[in-house]
Amino acid sequence: MTARQVDASFQRMLQGYSLTSAEVLYRMPDHPTLLQTFFWQFEDLAPDYPRLKRFLDHWEREIEAIIHSVRVMHQGLISPKEIRIVKDGGQLH
Repeated sequence: MTARQVDASFQRMLQGYSLTSAEVLYRMPDHPTLLQTFFWQFEDLAPDYPRLKRFLDHWEREIEAIIHSVRVMHQGLISPKEIRIVKDGGQLH
């Protein structure tokens, strides 16, 4: 019998990573009255959001646009307590 490999994204979910969306409202220096938006979806760890923080740090250092605001949406897709394996007479359900 060969061991099954667990999907890497599933393992990340069990570690606490989940779908995160960030909406960044920003202004460009050449059009300061125009508010623009950038929307990004990625996996991150709530509530600290290390990936989002790295991205925003990069933005502040490397991009001329000035951030007006950031809205973060987060949805935990799975957690360890939601996983149950039920075994009935040798059969998994």
